[in-house]
Amino acid sequence: MSIRLGDTAPDFKAETTKGPINFHEWIGDGWAMLFSHPKDFTPVCTTELGYMARIEPEFTKRNCKIIGLSVDPVESHLRWEKDIEATQGAAVGYPMIGDPELAVAKLYEMLPAEEPNTSEGRTPVTNQTVRTVFVIGPDKKIKLHLTYPMSTGRNFNEILRVLDSIQLTLAHKVSTPANWNNGEEVIIPAALSEEEAKAKYPDGVRVVNAYLRYVAQPGS
Repeated sequence: MSIRLGDTAPDFKAETTKGPINFHEWIGDGWAMLFSHPKDFTPVCTTELGYMARIEPEFTKRNCKIIGLSVDPVESHLRWEKDIEATQGAAVGYPMIGDPELAVAKLYEMLPAEEPNTSEGRTPVTNQTVRTVFVIGPDKKIKLHLTYPMSTGRNFNEILRVLDSIQLTLAHKVSTPANWNNGEEVIIPAALSEEEAKAKYPDGVRVVNAYLRYVAQPGS
């Protein structure tokens, strides 16, 4: 069975650049983003890890921890961190999981189960499905799951945007329209009657039709 939205994120123990962790305990009662990359010391991954180092405070503001992963060992990550800081201008402060036996990559279905249980001799091509993002809520459920092509660096600003949307919709029972950005109008659920919507949002509802109604973002 594949991992789906709403599933409980698989728990695991692992070694990281910040020491050993138990994943669910490490998440605690906040949010987490687990993002993986195909291989250390590769160009696209270097830009991604460096960008994440720069914008980590934005995730912290949203009570969201971030943690990286590849099938390389922790010792490789620690050496690579020096290159990331030198080329990207930011030091990696978040932990990176070393997964040389492919245990976590397989647990999260980034690699087929029949793959040999070792990272030895593996190339970015053999790990190409390991460019994945999981956003996990305080309830330890999967809220977002994205897999990118090996040659395409991820848009982490978009992931921040989705995190904003997820947190807003969970708190206020609203939805966000296409290309929504934090602070813009949101959509009232169709299940809410017109009378209920007007009572809940006395400052005004913008009605497009019976099922498409907008309101100012709560709390903005």
